[in-house]
Amino acid sequence: SYGVYDPGISSTQPPGSYWPFDEGLKRGVFINDSDGNTLIGKVWPGLTAFPDFSSPDTQEWWFNNLQRFYSQVPFNGVWIDMNEPSNFLDGSLKGCAETDLDSPPYTPGVLGGTLRSKTLCASALQKSSSHYNIHSMYGLMEAKATSSALKRILGKRPFVISRSTFPSQGLYSGHWLGDNRSQWKDLYTSIAGMLTFNLLGIPLVGADICGFGGDTTEELCVRWTQLGAFYPFTRNHNSMDQKAQDPTAFSPVARTAMKEVLLLRYSLFPFLYTLFHHAHANGHTVARPLLFEFPTDEQTYSVDKQFLLGRGLLVTPVLEAGVTSVEGYFPKGLWYDFYTGDSLVSSGEKIQLKAPLDKINLHMREETIIPLQRPNTTLWVSSGQPLHLVCALSRGGLAEGRLYWDDGETVDTYENDQYAYIRFRVEQNMMTSEVLHSHVEATYITVETVSFYGVKTEPVKVTVNSQEATFSYRTNQVLTVIDLGLNLSQNFTISWK
Repeated sequence: SYGVYDPGISSTQPPGSYWPFDEGLKRGVFINDSDGNTLIGKVWPGLTAFPDFSSPDTQEWWFNNLQRFYSQVPFNGVWIDMNEPSNFLDGSLKGCAETDLDSPPYTPGVLGGTLRSKTLCASALQKSSSHYNIHSMYGLMEAKATSSALKRILGKRPFVISRSTFPSQGLYSGHWLGDNRSQWKDLYTSIAGMLTFNLLGIPLVGADICGFGGDTTEELCVRWTQLGAFYPFTRNHNSMDQKAQDPTAFSPVARTAMKEVLLLRYSLFPFLYTLFHHAHANGHTVARPLLFEFPTDEQTYSVDKQFLLGRGLLVTPVLEAGVTSVEGYFPKGLWYDFYTGDSLVSSGEKIQLKAPLDKINLHMREETIIPLQRPNTTLWVSSGQPLHLVCALSRGGLAEGRLYWDDGETVDTYENDQYAYIRFRVEQNMMTSEVLHSHVEATYITVETVSFYGVKTEPVKVTVNSQEATFSYRTNQVLTVIDLGLNLSQNFTISWK
């Protein structure tokens, strides 16, 4: 569970009755107007004061507030909203002084045509500078203060989602793409938004699935849930005055389609977790445009209706109403249907794919290995389930993948060497699992099955650590080895003849 916090603090409660405001006044944590008095605006509680997160005193006061609330309602994360900062008034209750900051010689094309429109006066005074100079960093500073407070309160990794962002904020929070609407065009544009924030170093990002404003339809919500299951941050969220849009609000057919794709997301957790590790350690993207992986293929430059998770999982969603097929671009090479292992050889072309309402098209790129996990109702349960490795072989029989694993909640596990890191590799009809960095967490996980897509001839024998093993082989060249029970913390080999 996570709590929702807006920065605006109610300023109209009887003196002595509302600790956040009373204590904030005492410590001088609020933004002042150009005359040095507490600036009063208006947000959801009514008239409000705004914390100055550029001040260390405010950051400590913010921690105290979160700590007090946690003692009454324990939470696991914080969702910070309205932190541009947003204001129902223009500037303040008293307006703004006519200064060069509030009315500069040049005003960019902002909402309302003035810098004060639906936010604070540019001449407002903060600890480190005028609001004019640090307005765009308000969300970043609040995210940093919130992240720090959660570490102190929980003693675990913080989970923060913020509406307002600024470069470097990926270190402190994720982001959702704001108040969208239940429209097909918003479903489509969410892909560009997700990819943009990955480029900007904020990989934990997603749109409100099924739309925030307006009433969704069953078809739109199914298709959006299918796409949203592959957002790095997956959340269905809508306005209080709209029709319910959780899966149980729809027909059994729609409900089943949504359930299946959400379970699929849970099964992809080891893959996604490893991608987030690479984002943390190396600044990589989690969701990425095709052009990142195929920079010499100019056809990929304009692809904005598909995307990749990591380097090897291609997502081709349906973005239009009333269709049962979708066109996707496949860069030159060998691709495999994620679900079946059926191969697809592309010369660098657009291909029409079947897309009934209960399916989102996923394809694996050759030479990749994706670790999956048996899904369950929550990640807390499924994170201990056995693994299934899916290996997409190149024409030459090669594939490689990585897995990062730790306890999922301790702070700085990578920096403090409290993690396991495993490399999987296939070549010359042999798969090897090599533990590059060992940790006790890997001992709790087993590899249950391994599937190899693109095994050209049916094996006569499969061995696991030199012991003969049970396997199956399908006519679409998929080899599956089952009942393995291999401990992830130990090297192993699987080979076939």
